[in-house]
Amino acid sequence: MSHIESQSNGAVRRITINRPEKKNALTAEMYEALADELEKAEAAPEVRVVLLHGAGEAFTAGNDLVDFLQRPWKGQDLPPAVRFIRAAVNARKPIVAAVHGATVGIGTTILLHCDLVYAADNTMFQMPFLNLGIVPEAGSSVLLPLLMGHQRAAELLMLAVPFAAQRAYELGLVNAVVPLGDLLTTAANAAQKLAEKPPAALRTCKELLRRTFKAEVDRAIQEEVAVISGLLDSPESREALSAFAEKRQPDFSKFG
Repeated sequence: MSHIESQSNGAVRRITINRPEKKNALTAEMYEALADELEKAEAAPEVRVVLLHGAGEAFTAGNDLVDFLQRPWKGQDLPPAVRFIRAAVNARKPIVAAVHGATVGIGTTILLHCDLVYAADNTMFQMPFLNLGIVPEAGSSVLLPLLMGHQRAAELLMLAVPFAAQRAYELGLVNAVVPLGDLLTTAANAAQKLAEKPPAALRTCKELLRRTFKAEVDRAIQEEVAVISGLLDSPESREALSAFAEKRQPDFSKFG
Protein backbone atom coordinates (compact mmCIF):
# COMPACT_ATOMS: atom_id res chain seq x y z
CA MET A 1 0.00 0.00 0.00
CA SER A 2 1.55 3.29 -1.15
CA HIS A 3 -0.53 5.60 1.08
CA ILE A 4 -0.70 8.07 -1.82
CA GLU A 5 -4.12 8.81 -3.29
CA SER A 6 -5.25 10.98 -6.17
CA GLN A 7 -8.51 12.17 -7.62
CA SER A 8 -9.50 14.72 -10.21
CA ASN A 9 -11.96 17.57 -9.83
CA GLY A 10 -12.25 18.94 -13.33
CA ALA A 11 -8.82 20.20 -14.37
CA VAL A 12 -7.37 19.96 -10.84
CA ARG A 13 -5.62 16.72 -9.82
CA ARG A 14 -5.58 16.38 -6.03
CA ILE A 15 -2.77 14.25 -4.57
CA THR A 16 -3.12 13.22 -0.92
CA ILE A 17 -0.46 11.82 1.38
CA ASN A 18 -2.54 9.42 3.43
CA ARG A 19 -0.63 7.75 6.25
CA PRO A 20 -2.12 9.64 9.19
CA GLU A 21 -1.16 7.04 11.81
CA LYS A 22 2.51 7.95 11.13
CA LYS A 23 1.90 11.68 10.55
CA ASN A 24 2.35 10.95 6.84
CA ALA A 25 6.03 10.03 7.26
CA LEU A 26 7.32 9.13 3.82
CA THR A 27 8.70 5.75 2.82
CA ALA A 28 10.56 4.89 -0.38
CA GLU A 29 7.35 3.39 -1.77
CA MET A 30 5.45 6.60 -1.01
CA TYR A 31 8.10 8.72 -2.72
CA GLU A 32 7.84 6.53 -5.82
CA ALA A 33 4.05 6.87 -5.78
CA LEU A 34 4.26 10.65 -5.39
CA ALA A 35 6.64 10.85 -8.34
CA ASP A 36 4.31 8.61 -10.36
CA GLU A 37 1.34 10.86 -9.60
CA LEU A 38 3.17 14.05 -10.55
CA GLU A 39 4.40 12.49 -13.78
CA LYS A 40 0.92 11.19 -14.63
CA ALA A 41 -0.54 14.65 -13.99
CA GLU A 42 2.06 16.14 -16.33
CA ALA A 43 1.15 13.66 -19.05
CA ALA A 44 -2.64 14.03 -18.72
CA PRO A 45 -3.95 16.75 -21.06
CA GLU A 46 -7.09 17.23 -18.97
CA VAL A 47 -5.06 18.13 -15.86
CA ARG A 48 -3.94 21.75 -15.60
CA VAL A 49 -3.07 22.10 -11.90
CA VAL A 50 -1.94 19.79 -9.08
CA LEU A 51 -3.12 20.24 -5.48
CA LEU A 52 -0.91 18.52 -2.88
CA HIS A 53 -1.87 18.01 0.76
CA GLY A 54 -1.76 15.56 3.66
CA ALA A 55 -4.55 13.64 5.40
CA GLY A 56 -5.05 13.56 9.15
CA GLU A 57 -3.18 15.86 11.53
CA ALA A 58 -0.08 16.61 9.45
CA PHE A 59 1.20 17.44 6.00
CA THR A 60 4.18 15.14 6.51
CA ALA A 61 6.64 14.41 9.31
CA GLY A 62 9.34 13.95 6.65
CA ASN A 63 11.28 10.75 6.07
CA ASP A 64 10.23 7.57 7.80
CA LEU A 65 13.67 7.06 9.36
CA VAL A 66 13.22 3.32 9.91
CA ASP A 67 12.47 2.86 6.21
CA PHE A 68 15.25 5.33 5.34
CA LEU A 69 17.84 3.27 7.24
CA GLN A 70 16.69 0.07 5.54
CA ARG A 71 17.05 1.62 2.06
CA PRO A 72 20.26 3.71 2.03
CA TRP A 73 20.82 6.10 -0.85
CA LYS A 74 24.36 4.88 -1.51
CA GLY A 75 24.48 2.75 -4.64
CA GLN A 76 21.11 3.94 -5.96
CA ASP A 77 21.19 5.77 -9.27
CA LEU A 78 18.01 7.64 -8.39
CA PRO A 79 16.81 7.34 -4.78
CA PRO A 80 12.98 7.51 -4.58
CA ALA A 81 13.04 10.78 -2.63
CA VAL A 82 15.22 12.37 -5.31
CA ARG A 83 12.92 11.10 -8.04
CA PHE A 84 10.02 12.83 -6.28
CA ILE A 85 12.02 16.05 -5.92
CA ARG A 86 12.97 16.01 -9.59
CA ALA A 87 9.36 15.36 -10.61
CA ALA A 88 8.35 18.49 -8.68
CA VAL A 89 11.27 20.54 -10.04
CA ASN A 90 10.49 19.53 -13.62
CA ALA A 91 6.72 19.95 -13.39
CA ARG A 92 5.51 22.41 -16.01
CA LYS A 93 2.00 22.57 -14.57
CA PRO A 94 1.44 24.61 -11.40
CA ILE A 95 1.53 22.86 -8.04
CA VAL A 96 -0.55 24.25 -5.17
CA ALA A 97 0.27 22.97 -1.68
CA ALA A 98 -1.96 22.98 1.39
CA VAL A 99 0.04 22.26 4.56
CA HIS A 100 -0.92 21.82 8.19
CA GLY A 101 0.42 20.35 11.40
CA ALA A 102 3.87 18.76 11.18
CA THR A 103 5.63 19.90 8.00
CA VAL A 104 9.12 18.53 8.47
CA GLY A 105 12.22 17.95 6.34
CA ILE A 106 11.22 17.37 2.74
CA GLY A 107 7.74 18.48 3.78
CA THR A 108 9.23 21.97 4.00
CA THR A 109 11.84 21.88 1.23
CA ILE A 110 9.44 20.52 -1.40
CA LEU A 111 7.38 23.70 -0.95
CA LEU A 112 10.21 25.60 -2.64
CA HIS A 113 9.11 23.86 -5.85
CA CYS A 114 5.41 24.58 -5.44
CA ASP A 115 3.89 27.68 -7.01
CA LEU A 116 1.32 28.58 -4.37
CA VAL A 117 1.51 27.44 -0.74
CA TYR A 118 -1.21 27.86 1.88
CA ALA A 119 -0.56 27.00 5.52
CA ALA A 120 -3.03 26.33 8.29
CA ASP A 121 -2.48 28.34 11.44
CA ASN A 122 -1.40 25.17 13.29
CA THR A 123 1.46 24.37 10.89
CA MET A 124 4.92 23.80 12.37
CA PHE A 125 7.84 23.66 9.97
CA GLN A 126 11.31 22.25 10.60
CA MET A 127 14.32 21.19 8.53
CA PRO A 128 16.31 18.95 10.93
CA PHE A 129 18.85 17.62 8.41
CA LEU A 130 21.93 18.65 10.39
CA ASN A 131 20.50 16.99 13.49
CA LEU A 132 20.76 13.71 11.55
CA GLY A 133 24.34 14.34 10.46
CA ILE A 134 23.42 15.16 6.87
CA VAL A 135 22.79 18.31 4.81
CA PRO A 136 19.68 19.91 3.29
CA GLU A 137 18.16 18.58 0.07
CA ALA A 138 15.78 19.54 -2.74
CA GLY A 139 17.97 22.47 -3.79
CA SER A 140 17.20 24.23 -0.52
CA SER A 141 20.86 25.15 -0.07
CA VAL A 142 20.40 27.50 -3.03
CA LEU A 143 16.73 28.46 -2.86
CA LEU A 144 16.40 29.30 0.84
CA PRO A 145 19.18 31.94 0.87
CA LEU A 146 17.70 33.43 -2.30
CA LEU A 147 14.26 33.55 -0.71
CA MET A 148 15.12 34.93 2.73
CA GLY A 149 18.82 35.79 2.89
CA HIS A 150 21.81 33.89 4.21
CA GLN A 151 21.35 34.55 7.93
CA ARG A 152 17.71 33.52 8.07
CA ALA A 153 18.40 30.43 5.97
CA ALA A 154 21.34 29.55 8.23
CA GLU A 155 19.11 29.83 11.29
CA LEU A 156 16.59 27.40 9.85
CA LEU A 157 19.14 24.95 8.41
CA MET A 158 22.04 25.10 10.88
CA LEU A 159 20.12 25.51 14.12
CA ALA A 160 17.24 23.46 12.65
CA VAL A 161 14.77 25.52 14.66
CA PRO A 162 11.05 24.77 14.31
CA PHE A 163 9.02 27.72 13.05
CA ALA A 164 5.33 28.46 12.89
CA ALA A 165 3.08 29.36 9.99
CA GLN A 166 3.22 33.12 10.58
CA ARG A 167 7.04 33.02 10.52
CA ALA A 168 6.92 31.04 7.28
CA TYR A 169 4.68 33.74 5.83
CA GLU A 170 7.06 36.49 6.94
CA LEU A 171 9.98 34.63 5.35
CA GLY A 172 8.14 34.29 2.04
CA LEU A 173 7.74 30.51 2.16
CA VAL A 174 3.92 30.54 2.11
CA ASN A 175 1.36 32.77 0.41
CA ALA A 176 -1.11 32.95 3.27
CA VAL A 177 -1.92 31.58 6.71
CA VAL A 178 -5.53 30.51 7.16
CA PRO A 179 -7.62 28.77 9.84
CA LEU A 180 -7.26 25.00 9.66
CA GLY A 181 -10.92 24.58 8.76
CA ASP A 182 -10.49 26.84 5.72
CA LEU A 183 -7.24 25.35 4.44
CA LEU A 184 -8.40 22.94 1.76
CA THR A 185 -11.13 25.26 0.52
CA THR A 186 -8.64 28.12 0.19
CA ALA A 187 -6.07 26.00 -1.63
CA ALA A 188 -8.69 24.35 -3.86
CA ASN A 189 -10.14 27.74 -4.83
CA ALA A 190 -6.67 28.98 -5.79
CA ALA A 191 -6.03 25.81 -7.80
CA GLN A 192 -9.35 26.24 -9.60
CA LYS A 193 -8.53 29.85 -10.46
CA LEU A 194 -5.23 28.71 -11.97
CA ALA A 195 -7.01 25.94 -13.88
CA GLU A 196 -9.23 28.56 -15.54
CA LYS A 197 -6.24 30.49 -16.94
CA PRO A 198 -5.00 29.99 -20.53
CA PRO A 199 -3.03 26.73 -20.07
CA ALA A 200 -0.12 27.35 -22.43
CA ALA A 201 0.41 30.87 -21.10
CA LEU A 202 0.21 29.57 -17.52
CA ARG A 203 2.87 26.92 -18.12
CA THR A 204 5.11 29.44 -19.88
CA CYS A 205 4.69 31.92 -17.03
CA LYS A 206 5.84 29.27 -14.56
CA GLU A 207 8.83 28.43 -16.75
CA LEU A 208 9.83 32.10 -17.02
CA LEU A 209 9.54 32.63 -13.27
CA ARG A 210 11.95 29.75 -12.63
CA ARG A 211 14.33 30.04 -15.57
CA THR A 212 16.98 32.24 -13.89
CA PHE A 213 17.93 29.70 -11.22
CA LYS A 214 16.86 26.42 -12.85
CA ALA A 215 20.36 25.28 -13.82
CA GLU A 216 21.78 26.30 -10.45
CA VAL A 217 19.04 24.41 -8.60
CA ASP A 218 19.63 21.30 -10.72
CA ARG A 219 23.34 21.42 -9.88
CA ALA A 220 22.59 21.95 -6.19
CA ILE A 221 20.28 18.93 -6.06
CA GLN A 222 22.96 16.77 -7.67
CA GLU A 223 25.60 18.00 -5.22
CA GLU A 224 23.31 17.61 -2.21
CA VAL A 225 22.49 14.02 -3.16
CA ALA A 226 26.19 13.16 -3.52
CA VAL A 227 27.02 14.72 -0.16
CA ILE A 228 24.10 13.07 1.65
CA SER A 229 24.98 9.66 0.17
CA GLY A 230 28.50 10.03 1.56
CA LEU A 231 27.51 11.43 4.93
CA LEU A 232 25.06 8.63 5.68
CA ASP A 233 28.08 6.40 6.30
CA SER A 234 29.83 8.98 8.49
CA PRO A 235 30.36 8.48 12.24
CA GLU A 236 28.34 11.65 12.92
CA SER A 237 25.32 10.41 11.01
CA ARG A 238 25.55 6.94 12.54
CA GLU A 239 25.58 8.53 16.01
CA ALA A 240 22.60 10.75 15.14
CA LEU A 241 20.54 7.92 13.71
CA SER A 242 21.48 5.53 16.54
CA ALA A 243 20.41 8.16 19.07
CA PHE A 244 17.10 8.54 17.26
CA ALA A 245 16.52 4.78 17.29
CA GLU A 246 17.49 4.58 20.97
CA LYS A 247 15.41 7.65 21.88
CA ARG A 248 18.33 9.55 23.42
CA GLN A 249 20.24 12.76 22.76
CA PRO A 250 23.13 12.32 20.30
CA ASP A 251 26.65 13.04 21.53
CA PHE A 252 28.83 14.80 18.96
CA SER A 253 31.51 15.87 21.46
CA LYS A 254 34.03 13.30 20.22
CA PHE A 255 33.91 14.51 16.63
CA GLY A 256 36.24 17.20 15.34
